[in-house]
Amino acid sequence: MIEFFQILIEGALVGLVYGLVAISFVVIYRASKIINLAQGEVLVFGAFMLWTFTEGAAGVGWDIPLPVALLLTVGACTVFGVTVERTIFRPLIGQSAFTIFMAGVALLILLRGLAQLIWGAESRSAPVILPEGAIEIGPFLVNSRLLIGAIFTLVLTQALHVFFTRSRLGLRLAAVAEDHTTALSLGVSVRQAIGVAWVLGTVVAAAAAVVLLSGSILSLEVAVIGFKALPVALLGGMESIRGAPLAGLLIGILEVLASAYLDPLTNGAASGVLPYAVMIAVLLIRPYGLFGWRKIERL
Repeated sequence: MIEFFQILIEGALVGLVYGLVAISFVVIYRASKIINLAQGEVLVFGAFMLWTFTEGAAGVGWDIPLPVALLLTVGACTVFGVTVERTIFRPLIGQSAFTIFMAGVALLILLRGLAQLIWGAESRSAPVILPEGAIEIGPFLVNSRLLIGAIFTLVLTQALHVFFTRSRLGLRLAAVAEDHTTALSLGVSVRQAIGVAWVLGTVVAAAAAVVLLSGSILSLEVAVIGFKALPVALLGGMESIRGAPLAGLLIGILEVLASAYLDPLTNGAASGVLPYAVMIAVLLIRPYGLFGWRKIERL
């Protein structure tokens, strides 16, 4: 029984980190109605920028303090998010969903190629930002990095919820998320709101990179986390900030249970397929996700 609960704890922590990546999908979609398929590559960009300001800078004799390196990474991600939004997606406002989808695919390929061109294809060690090891809580061992990441996810979720429901800028973003035409009629700049959403999504992805990759291996293949977090965002509801960590909990727990009990019977395939199977099953019943906004239209 202790082993079973240990598995549940690990799954919950991993799921909350998935939820952190899913939030980066949600904040972009809420304002722009764009599902950024390249969000995994955005996460990798943030991770490589942090590596550049820490390990890379140290390699050429620059000793940048960690807090400064983190601030520089946030600044670089902010510029990156604004650049992507203004050069690729802003000109596509009003275009068909298929056009925007193909732009997302093109961005994915472009960012992967640029990352390989700038940093190379070899793997490297990511900087250690969060403490390593495990914390003993009664009979259970809890991964320190994942625990901090889970707490950070919960705090960020609540902070973003307050931002979207209490602050003036957040309420403007919420109006844009509800309907672009209505927001324009209220004097809200839709383009500005979408730009802010892209900056938030990029910075949150960089924060997820810190949690996921601290002290581990950094490579271009890390971008696959974007496709693992996408089912979490869709399951929770693409407009729901607080739905993302809750869906992450569900997916994380199901994934580790499948890994422990079904993978030995399926040659390791069950844990990889299960999140997508659960997502499809739920969306067949609730197309807007577990906590997404129900669309009501008059006919």
